[in-house]
Amino acid sequence: FILLTMSVSWVCYSNFIMTAAEYPDFKNQIPPRMCKNVPCIFYSVVNVIIFTLGVAGNGLVIWIAGFKVKKSVNAIWYLSLAVSDFLFSSTLPLGIVEVVKNEWIFGLFMCKFIYFNMYLNWFSSIFLLVIISVDRCVVVMFPVWAQNKRTVRKASVIVMLAWIISAALSLPTAFYLDVKYDHNLRSICDRNYKSNQEKTVDVLCKFIFGFVIPYLIIIICYVVIIRKLKSNQMTKSKKPFKIMTVLIVTFLICWLPYNTFALMELDIEKYKSFYLSGLTVVVVLANANSCLNPFLYAFMGKDFKNQCYALLSKIENAIAEEEDQYKARGTVLTTSGENKLSTTV
Repeated sequence: FILLTMSVSWVCYSNFIMTAAEYPDFKNQIPPRMCKNVPCIFYSVVNVIIFTLGVAGNGLVIWIAGFKVKKSVNAIWYLSLAVSDFLFSSTLPLGIVEVVKNEWIFGLFMCKFIYFNMYLNWFSSIFLLVIISVDRCVVVMFPVWAQNKRTVRKASVIVMLAWIISAALSLPTAFYLDVKYDHNLRSICDRNYKSNQEKTVDVLCKFIFGFVIPYLIIIICYVVIIRKLKSNQMTKSKKPFKIMTVLIVTFLICWLPYNTFALMELDIEKYKSFYLSGLTVVVVLANANSCLNPFLYAFMGKDFKNQCYALLSKIENAIAEEEDQYKARGTVLTTSGENKLSTTV
């Protein structure tokens, strides 16, 4: 992992030096989408970390939810959320290569596919978080009904509908994407709207259906849950309130800046300097959501914790056993060597 991070950093720095040599007046006239030194290294290194944690964390959740724990409604939620985040995390290296090389080299199909996958993850993750929030609200408010009506089959159907709706909302993005060339003949994977009206409608639809409405539903659900738990005198632990607060704040931190910048893009000339300087951080925050979800949602459950502890225990026992065997071999070799030495003497 350290070698991979250092390699990415070095390629970024080399790309920066080569670009400076290619453009002598580079300080006064920076070509569009220029890979600057600090933003390039920051974006690449952080996304390598997100990629590593996202693939490992979500892969572990997929393994536990899909094969280790008993099939349940909660396992279906966690499994689907992990699959969505895993698919997104696995494509992050393509974005890193684009930033490092300061050019899109993967062709039109991959241009459409990678951004379709990104928005598919965005919508599916948010919709699944909404489903989890509503499900928790129903369990708290109507425990008897939930116990009788919550089934794995119904949960699977709901998840399937969420994925279908997410794919439908992501298709316009793939439609508008195209590979263009800047004045330095560098290929760029970017949206190609025919008019400002199309751009406005696309951005506003994503903002309303992909952030505002889901976030309001999540807030309402957790307010209802907190009020119900507070009214229940049997609930003395403050842990559920802390967890809910963390979930809401994390969702807000990851997605509010991204959607704010998307709205700013509608009037890019007005916010150009601020937009360009903060875009890297905003995209990184949105990407980070894919590696945070396993820790915020899945690993809070007792079943997942128990399975993780069991896995860590097995790894620890295997390492300890190997170490004991190594020491045993060393003791045997040392003893036999001493015996040979004493015999020779």
